[in-house]
Amino acid sequence: MSNQNIRIKLKAFDHRLIDKSAVEIVETAKRTGASVRGPIPLPTKKERFTVLTSPHVNKDARDQYELRTYSGIPPGTP
Repeated sequence: MSNQNIRIKLKAFDHRLIDKSAVEIVETAKRTGASVRGPIPLPTKKERFTVLTSPHVNKDARDQYELRTYSGIPPGTP
């Protein structure tokens, strides 16, 4: 059989979901007899939003929110 590679990219707002999914993928790959390497963490994407808290005045009063998107490539077969 020729060498075949599998590469999957996971994205989630909660990094624990990516970790849990990577563990399940490793277990499944090992049960099939595939060699496994990885996982490879990818950079976290951060989106920041600034919202005015007052509807009319006080431009200095603002709230800042951040949305983090975690991503990673779970282990694959070489």
